[in-house]
Parts: sequence; C-alpha cells; structure tokens
Amino acid sequence: MTRYLISFDAHAMDHIPQADMPAVGRAAHAVLQEAADAGVWVVGAGLLNRAASIVGTDGTVTDGPAPEALGGFAIVETPTREEALRWAARIAAACRCAQEVWELMPDPEQDAIVRAASVAR
Repeated sequence: MTRYLISFDAHAMDHIPQADMPAVGRAAHAVLQEAADAGVWVVGAGLLNRAASIVGTDGTVTDGPAPEALGGFAIVETPTREEALRWAARIAAACRCAQEVWELMPDPEQDAIVRAASVAR
C-alpha cells in the first residue's frame, strides 16, 4: 500500500462563514471516521495559524515563515492513487476547499522501525 498526503492551503477555507465552521468540522470528522473504518486513515490535522519554528542542524531555533503554505493535512494509505483521489474528493467536499494529493516515498526501513516500536509498547 502507498501513503498519500492530502493537504490544503492555509487560507483555502477563508471563504467559509464562521457560523458554518461547526458543520464543516462535523463533515470533516465524518470523513475521518469513514477513512478510519475503511482502514486507510494514518493521521491528519489542521495547523494553527501561526509561524513555524525552524530548527537548524545545530539545534538553533528561529521563527519560521508565516503560515502561508499549509492549512491542514491528512495521510491515507491506499492500494491505488485513484482511491487516494477519491478520499481527497470526499475531504474536499467536507472542508469546502480543494485538496492537493502527493504520493509519499516508500521507506521500508522506517516502517520496520515504527512497527518494532509499536510492538515494544
């Protein structure tokens, strides 16, 4: 199975009236529940509207860019890109904004590390 990042821009939901946001949240959570029930949901979240922190290779922390890039994301694991696109369409409808879909690079070694850590818990 392949993992896909489904995301939307930071201001993609600015057109939605504040009064509609509870309904958008319920619709998004319903899609999340369906994806979890289908066994494709990995993780997802909305990002707070504030600057990122940039941590350098020496550990130095500086203020990052303003939140202009990413407003929220989901990672799903599906057997085909077409299925990931179908989930993106459902998320787009729930969130009332277009979604980008990116295929994540496979990393079997990372997967083995995560599985081992899960078993150790």
